[in-house]
Amino acid sequence: MKAEIITIGDEILIGQIVDTNSAWMGQQLNPIGVDIVQISSISDQVEHIIKAINEARGRADIILITGGLGPTKDDVTKKTLAKYFDSEMAMDPIALEHVTQIFAKRNLKMIDINEAQALLPVKCKPLYNPVGTAPGMWFEENEQVVVSMPGVPYEMKKMMTEKVIPMLLERYTFPVIHHKNFLTSGIGESFLSKRIAHLEDSLPPHIKLAYLPNYSTVRLRFSARGQDAKAMESELEEIGHRLKEIIPEYLISDEDIRIQEVIGRILQAKKLKIGTAESCTGGYMAHLITSVAGSSAYFMGSVVSYSNEVKMQELGVQESTLTSYGAVSKETVLEMAEGLRKKLGLDYAIASSGIAGPGGGTETKPVGTVWLAVAGPKESIAKDYLLYGERLQIIERSAMLGLDLLRKAIEAQDI
Repeated sequence: MKAEIITIGDEILIGQIVDTNSAWMGQQLNPIGVDIVQISSISDQVEHIIKAINEARGRADIILITGGLGPTKDDVTKKTLAKYFDSEMAMDPIALEHVTQIFAKRNLKMIDINEAQALLPVKCKPLYNPVGTAPGMWFEENEQVVVSMPGVPYEMKKMMTEKVIPMLLERYTFPVIHHKNFLTSGIGESFLSKRIAHLEDSLPPHIKLAYLPNYSTVRLRFSARGQDAKAMESELEEIGHRLKEIIPEYLISDEDIRIQEVIGRILQAKKLKIGTAESCTGGYMAHLITSVAGSSAYFMGSVVSYSNEVKMQELGVQESTLTSYGAVSKETVLEMAEGLRKKLGLDYAIASSGIAGPGGGTETKPVGTVWLAVAGPKESIAKDYLLYGERLQIIERSAMLGLDLLRKAIEAQDI
């Protein structure tokens, strides 16, 4: 069963807002067996809406539309759908009572354009909006469903969860879909693909593999589709066993989690305390670590030592080290990590120093040069990288590599 999502609104096209609705809808529909074949964003114009619906119906069984249902003149979706399905408009008493109650609760006078929110095409099934004034609409024609919902995210989510998905499940029989995710680190996507080529080639037609690279990690997502849920689960478990045999040194999780969550579990299990000493990453490593619920159990704090003065005053970096080797050097990041570890009484400390750009690079230390260090109870390690991309990309990648270096350091010092 195939579906297409259409988002309506000039504000999306000009970048005034970001379309988060489509991503959320995809996350809800995929587990129940609905394939999203296309996502389109179009302007608030009648001809564009009609053309988009016609094209979508040539590809999909279910068309889900968000946006353009407000009370103002630029919200044309409802009138366009009435025209498209050749339907008269009529006042819906339930929708009218709902809108009236909302304005009464807010002690506001209801004017005619608000009352018009309750005007709906006769041919639609109304989807009453529990948290807003604009009802949704459900049309059926030629075994296809066209659903229109508000563009306001919390209104759309409520309508999808309570109305649309239950109605889809009642209307259609969907296949079972199971996903199994594995997180790898320390190996690039192309090298990983070569290592597991035999496994990938042996997958049955109903199981597909997707590679999802992200800086220091590559996520492998195996998706099985069919009717026998138990058999598919067994097949995916067997794939996991084979992966552990093929790439044991790179496989860090068989769950759909981020590297900072993997590290958090290790730290909690071992009752370790960590902190970050950050220069080029500007606190981003600390942000990633503390984005995990419960991180207060192992994360003690951070020093963002952007200037050399702070490196010396707060982390104990020697002036002679900065003079001889520079802020972006193995010697400096080691002293930063060791200084923070001592200052906060940590088990492990991570440090970063680099040139994120766009300026500041030299012939010997070009933009993208980054040094990372981890100081631990047995030894301190440092590693240099030459990263490419824009400033934010370099910062984000440096932080992710720093977390992975911490993971490797803990594993090495456990031996």
